[in-house]
Amino acid sequence: MDAIAYLVEKDDIFKKLHQQYGNPYIPSRPEGFQTLCKLILEQQVSIESARACYVKIENSLGDVTEQTIISASEETLRNCGVSRQKTIYLKALAEAISNKTLVLDSLSQKHPDEVRSELIKIKGIGHWTIDVYLMFSLQSPDILPIGDIAVVNTIKELYGCKEKEEMIILSENWKPYRSMATFFLWHHYLVKRNRKFIV
Repeated sequence: MDAIAYLVEKDDIFKKLHQQYGNPYIPSRPEGFQTLCKLILEQQVSIESARACYVKIENSLGDVTEQTIISASEETLRNCGVSRQKTIYLKALAEAISNKTLVLDSLSQKHPDEVRSELIKIKGIGHWTIDVYLMFSLQSPDILPIGDIAVVNTIKELYGCKEKEEMIILSENWKPYRSMATFFLWHHYLVKRNRKFIV
């Protein structure tokens, strides 16, 4: 794989990680509304609890679509474990798709910067959510989710960087494959903590 070969040659730490673990796990998720709903639920909570919450929504609504989310009462979503704030976010996303402000099918044809500028307009969708969607669903090769605590902590541990600005400068060296660099960092982070990747 070009990205792995490039990073291993360019950066001794990735060379060491590759020798230690082999190829990193490369996560993927389908494009679309349901994946973005899951990412909203995953903000600032564990993936396990977000997943349990999503299953409850699915069981309650039958199917998670723009229309079922728009129609669902706040109380229904609250009973599924969705906070008031995240209810607002899910409904904002559903409304944007329903009224064609956001056309999800078109995102795969656009440059990541365009995707970011469209998604950031939706209340509750910030840079971390966009980064993960770009990496997992749209397979964008050059994303560094600098808002991800595991990425930040692993760069601190492996490179001694203290500030995010330093990390961004460091990551210039990994272009145009910063997504693969991130997969290496996540892989190391999880293995060290004896945890598995959950997608």
